Amino acid sequence: MPEATVVERIIGNEKLVIESGELAFQAHGSAVLTYGDTVVLATAVMADKPRPDIDFLPLTVEFEERLYSAGKIPGSFFRREGRPGQEAILSARLTDRSIRPLFPKGLHNEIQVILTVLSADQKNPPEILGMIGASAALSMSHLPFSGPIGACRVSYNDGGFIVNPTYAEIADGQLNMVVASTRDAIMMVEAGSYEVSEEVILEGIQKAFDANLLTIDLIDELVSKVGQPKYEVTPDTEEEGRLDAQIKAIVNGRVTEVLERNSFKAERDESLDAIEDEVTEQLVEEFGKNKVAEGFKNVVKGEVRRRILDLGVRPDGRSLSEIRPITCKVGTLPRTHGTGLFTRGQTQVLSVATLGPLNMKQTLDTLSPDDTKQFMHHYNFPPYSVGEARRVGSPGRREIGHGALAERAILSSLPAENEFPYTIRVVSEVLSSNGSTSMGSVCGTSMALMDAGVPMKGPVAGIAMGLVTDNDGRYAVLSDIQGIEDFLGDMDFKVAGTAAGINALQMDIKLKGLDEDILRQALEQARLGRLHILDKMSEAISEPRTEMSPYAPKTVRIQIPVEKIGAVIGPGGRVIRGIIEETGASIDVADDGGVTLSSSDQTSIEMARSRIEGLTRELVVGDILTGKVNRLASFGAFVELIPGKDGLVRNEDLGDMEEELKVGQEITVMVQEIDSMGRVNVSRRALFGDDGGERPPRPSRPPQDRGDRGGDRPRGGGGYGNRGGGGGDRGRRPGGQGGGGNRGGGYGNRGGQGGGGNRGGQGGGGLSDRRFLGNSGGRRDRP
Repeated sequence: MPEATVVERIIGNEKLVIESGELAFQAHGSAVLTYGDTVVLATAVMADKPRPDIDFLPLTVEFEERLYSAGKIPGSFFRREGRPGQEAILSARLTDRSIRPLFPKGLHNEIQVILTVLSADQKNPPEILGMIGASAALSMSHLPFSGPIGACRVSYNDGGFIVNPTYAEIADGQLNMVVASTRDAIMMVEAGSYEVSEEVILEGIQKAFDANLLTIDLIDELVSKVGQPKYEVTPDTEEEGRLDAQIKAIVNGRVTEVLERNSFKAERDESLDAIEDEVTEQLVEEFGKNKVAEGFKNVVKGEVRRRILDLGVRPDGRSLSEIRPITCKVGTLPRTHGTGLFTRGQTQVLSVATLGPLNMKQTLDTLSPDDTKQFMHHYNFPPYSVGEARRVGSPGRREIGHGALAERAILSSLPAENEFPYTIRVVSEVLSSNGSTSMGSVCGTSMALMDAGVPMKGPVAGIAMGLVTDNDGRYAVLSDIQGIEDFLGDMDFKVAGTAAGINALQMDIKLKGLDEDILRQALEQARLGRLHILDKMSEAISEPRTEMSPYAPKTVRIQIPVEKIGAVIGPGGRVIRGIIEETGASIDVADDGGVTLSSSDQTSIEMARSRIEGLTRELVVGDILTGKVNRLASFGAFVELIPGKDGLVRNEDLGDMEEELKVGQEITVMVQEIDSMGRVNVSRRALFGDDGGERPPRPSRPPQDRGDRGGDRPRGGGGYGNRGGGGGDRGRRPGGQGGGGNRGGGYGNRGGQGGGGNRGGQGGGGLSDRRFLGNSGGRRDRP
């Protein structure tokens, strides 16, 4: 087995260890990274020959979440990992966006980077190790990669920054930002935050850049020991120059004429396509279709960038900081819970909000400590939005990434779960696309949630910034970029937030880096644009509605003692399922005793609430309750006061009853006594003030065959009145006189002569219930 080469360094609060040579030694580059107890294997492989049918870099990055790494078995039917989930896709995109600009132009060989999580301590996130591992594997391999890059996560909390924070530190912080950079410049930024300022963002980026230099030094040390000679990609500059000259001769200034019309996207594309078809027809035999297409794109790109840098004019005629016309509408659909229609130029997004009970939270089966998600944003990009006809399938990585960015921007402004106990889902349908649809989704989602009555902390808007540079160091920062500016520009920098600060940020560049001055200008220009968009949105809706849609579920949240949770759920969930089936309400019980009841019918909620309060309330003397008679005894009746808790009403405490008491009959009683063992005595007479009068007849009970209990046992009178009759003879025990009135009839734990009270004298005559009146009475009622 090959020997391993190991390098290590303290970065943040843990030691970063990079090892190569022992695992996956047939890959062109492989590295095992350890940080805490999180371990990631990174591999890189490149095909031997380029693909002749493409004009782009065929790079794929896979992030493989192996649940064994966290000691879990997948929850799917087959009990194995399947398609990557959202978190895995977002982690792969972080790496892809960081390394893609560092491959040479003209490289068309298939490149595959696979990042496999081998161990997850659920303390240190693995995606940063994946980014560093990809950089290390590519740098030591023969692949033509202009790295290495360093990557880290930065958290901000109470004025201080933490490099590579734990999951707990991320949750407590106001900023969660991932930064990738080379030794010279920033390559990629991804952030979620709680209304932080632009200055905090810039300071955080600088902290991350400094930490990344340590990582780059570590990778350089590894490459110096095991690095391989690089594969050379040599562009044919002579052929490229000849192709460029012939294309410009055929075009003869017509691209400039098309751009000067400042036309809409469809008209401009149609005109440019016609010119490209003419160029292709004349040059395809000499250069090939792909090279001609690439050459024509470069000609158009050069003219667009020249007009922006020399004239300050963009393809649609706007100035550099000008934002396209905006229109906003809410409440456009009749049966949905909330809608927001946001149109900016030719970009149009319809966002639809749906509210549901808390038990509709998304269940997560990932390596992170979180196992549920309350807020979900889904982004759809149908082909008709760009005037195309193609297959419609499941969401791709782009759709998942855009949806997650908008979700992150909105999440910071949502109320806490205990303030608004709903599961929230928003779907953003891109109806028309000409750039910046993800930020259009942020705006549409914010309006839809306010239209649904969600008490947001503030409206959220987003804007996409662009960049154009040249070899002389000139640059122009563009506000609210459209499709052609994104396609032909050098940067796509998305910023979303409220009037108070930034909630989310994402930056992708096509250069080999970005300096701080450009970043600072882009952030300030984005702030001004965001405020302008918020003003436009406020014309449609400025505050959340005070009333929700009549079609949205109603929700009530109550608190029960934690020790009563088991009583509500019941063995195997039997009790809570019974309440749900009986009332039709949705019930969610939290670990802290919070119970959320949801239903579109208020009556269902009240029924469920009553049942739960009955299961969990503590009885006190003086409580007045209405319950059903569960069973009858010669000395009284047992009434169900709350589920699982009966109270005894004695005959003398029934008061005047118009009819004979029956099992199942409801009566209202007052709690008079709760003894030290929790047994409850209740009274109807005390509640209604009956003066006694003639007592009601003794509740009837079916005759019982007691069998032979040891010979003849004559029984005494034991009657009611001032004094009851005499006690009987129970075997060898002499019977005593039974007491009357309140002390008659031989109640008590021990019956016998004199019989009354809790402790009667010697002998029989005592009546008791096994549960409520003791264990050793003379006669017992046996249900």
